[in-house]
Amino acid sequence: MSAGEMIEVVLPGKVEPEGLQVRQGAVPAPGPGQVVVRMEATGVSFAEQQMRRGRYYDQPPFPFVPGYDLVGTVLTAGDGVAPSLVGTRVAALLKVGGWASHVVVDAADVVPVPDGIGAAQAETLVINGITAWQMLHRQARVRAGQTVLVHGANGGVGSVLVQLARAAGADVIGTASARHHDALRERGVTPVDYRTEDIPARVRRLAPGGVDAVFDHVGGRSIVDSWGLLAPGGTLVSYGTASTRDDEGSKQWPVLKLLGRVWLWNALPNRRHAYFYNVWAGRALSKDRFRARLRADLTEVFEALRRGDITAQIAAELPLTQAAEALRLAESGTVAGKVVLHA
Repeated sequence: MSAGEMIEVVLPGKVEPEGLQVRQGAVPAPGPGQVVVRMEATGVSFAEQQMRRGRYYDQPPFPFVPGYDLVGTVLTAGDGVAPSLVGTRVAALLKVGGWASHVVVDAADVVPVPDGIGAAQAETLVINGITAWQMLHRQARVRAGQTVLVHGANGGVGSVLVQLARAAGADVIGTASARHHDALRERGVTPVDYRTEDIPARVRRLAPGGVDAVFDHVGGRSIVDSWGLLAPGGTLVSYGTASTRDDEGSKQWPVLKLLGRVWLWNALPNRRHAYFYNVWAGRALSKDRFRARLRADLTEVFEALRRGDITAQIAAELPLTQAAEALRLAESGTVAGKVVLHA
């Protein structure tokens, strides 16, 4: 690839991972207020797994370039952007477009990556770190001495969430398959095997009075069980519908059903609370406020990494041209952490 060329991975429709298309083109030019970021690391999130099935609730029409987030170096800057930004390593939250060697981003949407943090390390903590930090500290407001339950404790978000919760002084129960239990114990997490154990019964034995917070990305029956495990004053944070990934039918219905449950539970005369977390919430109302909060929270996550409160869990690194293999690996359920793509 020459200096003036870019490559991008296109999702043409509902396809198996091998149906992804690699396309070449010219490096884009930034418009006013924009920068071109030379991608150094992007990732495979659960969102892309849903998107290739047409199951992500607000994905764009096919074809499009997936890629929820990225880390890279600012290559060029458009009018109105400080020239000093060129050459800076930054992170950006995109929703789509990150699976490309060069990406145009609004300069106001990039967050500097501190010195000493590698691109792949930082990439594991963009969408996953923001999600974990905001759910833990902005919604559940977990405090030292509390007990929390994290579903999918070995996953991209879950692995960050359990570490942040432990750093906050909470006791953590985490669901995962047996192969990940030793790693969870090393992090001070009490593991529960979601494949072989009765999760509600096991959690009630571990926390007879209920748990102070549950973080649930599964949806379906799991969300009802999660609500029932809360202690008085506890908080349920739902942030996905993984159980419906392979379903047919409306992609909006599982989310609408979740929102309906959350509304109903909060309307009941009880001291428990339920939230449906969406990282993009509030952006339409105030883009400036959204950006400021994103920058502040991602900076906190990067500082937690530098302190050693959390580690960057890289499941595998593959070149962008092997996005199909990366997506297949991420969907296999055999890895812990995040699968990272590099240019």
